[in-house]
Amino acid sequence: MAVAVVVVIFTVRQDRLNVLLIERAAEPCKGEWALPGGLLLPGETLDAAARRKLEDETGVSDVFLEQLYTFDRLGEGKAEVVVSYFALVDIGRTRLRSESEWRPAWHPVHPTPPTAFENDRVIAYAEERLRNKLEYTNVVYSLLPERFTLTRMQQTYEAILGERLDKRNFRRRVVGLGIVRPTGRFEKQGAHRPAMLYEFTSRKPMIL
Repeated sequence: MAVAVVVVIFTVRQDRLNVLLIERAAEPCKGEWALPGGLLLPGETLDAAARRKLEDETGVSDVFLEQLYTFDRLGEGKAEVVVSYFALVDIGRTRLRSESEWRPAWHPVHPTPPTAFENDRVIAYAEERLRNKLEYTNVVYSLLPERFTLTRMQQTYEAILGERLDKRNFRRRVVGLGIVRPTGRFEKQGAHRPAMLYEFTSRKPMIL
């Protein structure tokens, strides 16, 4: 039985949730956009394949990565079973490949361009999982740099949820949950007074 792995790699870019897609350079579906993925290498585990694709395409590996769902074949792909993962990366840390063939590019999730192999289904499933995880985990740590302002953190939540949040309620909640703490350092923001920089109490997945 042929088994493939695909990885939905999310980032926040220009205040919008983006997903990494690859322009296919061979049939089937040549010229169409698809998620990073492929068949397992000999002796390779599912988790190892997902980590390999994540690092190959973004240059990072120490980020949030979780198995998402197992699909019974997708579109015209060769695999009978497709195991999907999703990952969250800080755009500032990523280094996409520069090759013209199998070209990677970030695309806004809304609207996502037409994709091969029914990958739109996989992206929608991953987006819903991510939104749900905001309620009970600290996964946004993987989308932010080591130090950040609460404004930037709120913008990240808003990009994922697709809606504006009340500033006061947001700050009260995230600080009250104990997932972030002030660093004692400040960031100058134009003509405004410097903003406090925060950090996550843990840059590992936590259940709140």
